[in-house]
Amino acid sequence: MASAINNAKEYNVKALDELDNKELFSIYRDTKDIKIRNELANRYLYIPEILSKKYVNKGIDYEDIYQVASLGLIYAIERFDIDRGFEFSSFATPTIIGEIKKYFRDKGWAIRVPRRIQELSKKVNDVKLKLQQSLQRVPKVKDIADYLKVTEEEVLEAMEAGYVYTPKSLDVSYENSSDDKEVQLKDIIGEDDKNFLSVENRDFLQNCMKKLNEVEIKIVHSRFLNDKTQVEVAADLGVSQMTVSRMEKRIINKFRSELKKLNEL
Repeated sequence: MASAINNAKEYNVKALDELDNKELFSIYRDTKDIKIRNELANRYLYIPEILSKKYVNKGIDYEDIYQVASLGLIYAIERFDIDRGFEFSSFATPTIIGEIKKYFRDKGWAIRVPRRIQELSKKVNDVKLKLQQSLQRVPKVKDIADYLKVTEEEVLEAMEAGYVYTPKSLDVSYENSSDDKEVQLKDIIGEDDKNFLSVENRDFLQNCMKKLNEVEIKIVHSRFLNDKTQVEVAADLGVSQMTVSRMEKRIINKFRSELKKLNEL
């Protein structure tokens, strides 16, 4: 055994295969070598694979869940203490499940929802099933609110928030009642009018122009609408090109200041 451990410390791949899991954990505790950790991870990858399958069809792809679960396995290997006498599988399972649940809580919502609402939404879903069995009917909002000791408004808010957890695919099909043909969701949902942006920009520019004096307005028209050079504008105004340059910078700073105010609203 001592010989095998010495070979393992020298990163002999064949020797690693000959060591059992407890020996590998002992070596990793002493060396913190990545090759030892990777060997342990490969031997225990079946755990995140099994646990990941329990969370399929819940709004997140299996591959993403498996990746998070595998990362949880690495965390478990890092934290495991062989001297405590626990089986690694018993130690790793809650660690991996915790990482998966954390990922669902933080990443599974299509829209950012406050943590308080996320947690209440889960409680509402659990209580709905429990009350439906005990009441032998679909529970009302008041039933759920009374059970959880919250207001009906809070229950409704949590139920609405739950809809953003597993959004519908744009490729989902619906039957068109008028001609019995199927249409996809992406073909019937609205889209932003491209003219909105041009309208907003025009309004912004008009408001900014009202705050410029007569000379500044002439510079804007000459430079940005008529494409005149600073030298040409200077000749028209009877000033130096440097003066036009300074005034142009001042105008741009005014526009930036107004844009900053708009973004802060």
